[in-house]
Amino acid sequence: MIPEVQKGKNVLVVAHGNSLRSAIMFLENLSPEKIVSVEIATGQPWIYEISADGKVLSKEISPKA
Repeated sequence: MIPEVQKGKNVLVVAHGNSLRSAIMFLENLSPEKIVSVEIATGQPWIYEISADGKVLSKEISPKA
C-alpha cells in the first residue's frame, strides 16, 4: 500500500474487519490493545491522505452510504 502511495497513486483497500484493523493499526500507529476498541462500520469509507514517507496527513470517516 505505502509503496504505491509513494509513487503518487491513489489506493483503494476493500476488506473485512480484522484485515482493515491491521491496516488501521499500522497507519495510525495503534497498539493491539487500542485497535480492538476501534469500531469499523460495514460499508463506511475511511479516507486517509498519506505523505510520501507514510505518515497520515488527514483522515475522514464518511457517513454510511
